[in-house]
Amino acid sequence: MENAASFTAVPGWGGVAMGFTAVAAAALGPRPSNARAWVITWMLAALSAFILGALTVFWKARRKGTPVFTLPGRKFMLSLFPPLLAGGILSLALFGAGLARLLPGVWLLLYGVGVISAGAFSVPVVPAMGLCFMIAGVTAVFCPPAWGNAVMAAGFGGLHILFGLIIARRYGG
Repeated sequence: MENAASFTAVPGWGGVAMGFTAVAAAALGPRPSNARAWVITWMLAALSAFILGALTVFWKARRKGTPVFTLPGRKFMLSLFPPLLAGGILSLALFGAGLARLLPGVWLLLYGVGVISAGAFSVPVVPAMGLCFMIAGVTAVFCPPAWGNAVMAAGFGGLHILFGLIIARRYGG
């Protein structure tokens, strides 16, 4: 029975909060031309969003009376983390090679891949969200470097807020 279930603790309101973290980083952070400060700002935003996401997953699961680490929950997390790890490794390599301008596209693409993969074990809107992140990533790859904060705000901010509201409304918070 546990195999047939889906991971339903994806937090809609947590996604909204994660989105506002990205919007704040874009509004308050340095311009992409200051690559080091820009990457640090977005890494701090990602860490903040990760903490918000993890906390709200646990809060939603507890409120619903379902454990997080069921088989679908483990599959969800094991599908999400490899692309995120790959993104971290590529970030170091691209930044070290002076190619920080590619990071928004790489981050959005790999996050989208992870969300699509993890979404196979979740509610149907999650893979659709991942596809939208991938589309945003493709767009970001071809945008001028100066648009880095705007692309990140639209992708990580706008998509998390939009899909967070959809998940909160349709799937209970």
